Amino acid sequence: MASELKLDTQLQLLFETGIDQEGEVIIKRKNFNQVNTEADATALYTVANSLANLQAHPLHQIVRNNSYNIQN
Repeated sequence: MASELKLDTQLQLLFETGIDQEGEVIIKRKNFNQVNTEADATALYTVANSLANLQAHPLHQIVRNNSYNIQN
């Protein structure tokens, strides 16, 4: 049976930086690496909103990216 081992977690914040010529929202991404792999969603949400308050553009979305090693 295969198992997975969580290698790392990345926190990605997406910001609305404007509107393009077609009227679509322009999104800029900021990545934060080396996030504690055991951090829960509430902690990440709190940190993301604190970081977003320091930015010039409004927060559009918060994304958590986990990387895993799958092995037998």
